Amino acid sequence: MVPGSGGPPEGAECGAMAELDLLGSILSSMERPPGLGDQETRRRAREQAARMKKLQEQEKRQKVEFRRRMEKEVSDFIQDSTQTKKKFQPMNKIERSILHDVVEVAGLTSFSFGDDEESRYVMIFKKEFAPSDEELEAYRCGEEWDPQRAEEKRRLKELAQREAEQEALRGPAVVSPNTDYKDKYSHLIGKVAAKDAAHTMEANKAYGCVPVANKRDTRSIEEAMNEIRAKKRLRQNEDTEPGGAGTS
Repeated sequence: MVPGSGGPPEGAECGAMAELDLLGSILSSMERPPGLGDQETRRRAREQAARMKKLQEQEKRQKVEFRRRMEKEVSDFIQDSTQTKKKFQPMNKIERSILHDVVEVAGLTSFSFGDDEESRYVMIFKKEFAPSDEELEAYRCGEEWDPQRAEEKRRLKELAQREAEQEALRGPAVVSPNTDYKDKYSHLIGKVAAKDAAHTMEANKAYGCVPVANKRDTRSIEEAMNEIRAKKRLRQNEDTEPGGAGTS
């Protein structure tokens, strides 16, 4: 610019350009306005968050209402002197957890029974009427608890145990055959022969079976010695005879 021409000075023009550059950098650093797609996504996200919050608040209110109802039922159960236990309808896991907590605070005892999640239920008991192991086992098996029947089973079990102990003290039992062997083989040897064979025994030369009485030596010592000397002299005479074993 030529001095004195009446236009803006050169320094002012440079300052204006610098301001424009700064404004341009600020505008470029700013996010672009969301398009139609981005706006729809954000709207759906806000709606989903609002629904989740509403559901959480509703679930919270339901838990509070359920706990109050359980507290009322447990309180009525405690005040009723005719009840010693109470069975509730099947509940989900969260409801059972709330009921167990209410029962614990009230100083009672509670158990859950049922094989699957849909049929699982809670039973509560007063402390002074806590269930026995046999009663709990009956509920776990899906059976009704009958005290008289359980007492009869317990009595029979004790009786069987006592009999087993007495049997162990008596020792092993002596087994006796149902039939006598003489009767079993009577059609072969006869009843009389069987009895005689059982009491007597005769010599059987074929098998060398000789009674002991026949083997007993009834000779005296002197007779036995004389017989031995006679046998010895006989052998000596045979050895000295011609043609005997002693000649060469």
